Amino acid sequence: MTRPQVSAVMLAYGAEPYLVDAARAVLDSADVEIELIVVDNGCTGDGIDIVKGFPGVRVIRPEENTGYSGGCRVGAAEATGEWLAFVNSDAVVAPDALAKVVAVAGEPGVGAAMASIRLADNPELINTSGNPLHFTGLSWAGGNGEPASAHAVRTTVPSLSGCCFVINRALWRELDGFAAEYFAYHEDTELSLRLWQRNLRLEYVPDAVVRHHYEFSRNALKLYLVERNRLVTLLTAYETRTLVVLAPVLLLTEVAMLAASLAGGWSRQKFRGWGWLWTNRAWLRARRRQLQAERTVPDGIIAERMTATVAPSNVDSPPGMGVFNAVAAGYWALARPLLRKR
Repeated sequence: MTRPQVSAVMLAYGAEPYLVDAARAVLDSADVEIELIVVDNGCTGDGIDIVKGFPGVRVIRPEENTGYSGGCRVGAAEATGEWLAFVNSDAVVAPDALAKVVAVAGEPGVGAAMASIRLADNPELINTSGNPLHFTGLSWAGGNGEPASAHAVRTTVPSLSGCCFVINRALWRELDGFAAEYFAYHEDTELSLRLWQRNLRLEYVPDAVVRHHYEFSRNALKLYLVERNRLVTLLTAYETRTLVVLAPVLLLTEVAMLAASLAGGWSRQKFRGWGWLWTNRAWLRARRRQLQAERTVPDGIIAERMTATVAPSNVDSPPGMGVFNAVAAGYWALARPLLRKR
């Protein structure tokens, strides 16, 4: 039998201490024909020079740092395989991981599939087994720090992790992939919503193991992009009916996020995000038209898999989170049946 043709896309930026290991692991993948496309977004370490010499590797260097979303677009545009695998440069795939994820991604009704992302320093613990999706657009690493044995069953997940997932290249091209405007963060959430809105499932493959050298960090740019891109996704991917039904809690969330930004010292980033939305309102309208035109099912499909409780394990809950969760859960109990009705 012909082995699946897989084009793996990997981005390199900054020091990249694990790039060589990550690239070697992809190239050593079993039961697939692999090509590795490395997008050099500004790698400052010597790893990029090393991987250039590996057979089966192509290195592409854009004129400027295109971010995660833009870099994935650049790499995917050069791909020749039937399947696209996006693998982080600090993620080391097991030899059989990509083949297992490809097999699931190729099943009828599946839009994309993700690996079991483990913590590299303790692979018996999960980094993410699929990202929970709050109905306000918040998302986080699901199962982080929990035993992998508690996530040993294949499941359908609300949102993919961009760390390691596989999608059919033709479907990626049809969707036009990630929007470059996202730059980084939340593009995997948007893609997940778009696949659900085509009535395509997202699957977690528990025995496809990837060791991720995960470090949770917060900096000004990340805070700006995460919060801005959450709003971009809400404003473009949700149906008008959904936005109307959820409007009171979405507004409450904006107040809560503003308060959190003031308390946390990142209010400038929050205001900057609002400013970007206003400045780019024409693009937002165009993006919304595109996403609403391509959907085939209503938001009620994915609403069944959303959560009303914000509970990431890798950050401390800010003051008032218990109250917010209680209000959100009560409202969601009333709103979700309305989203199911057509």
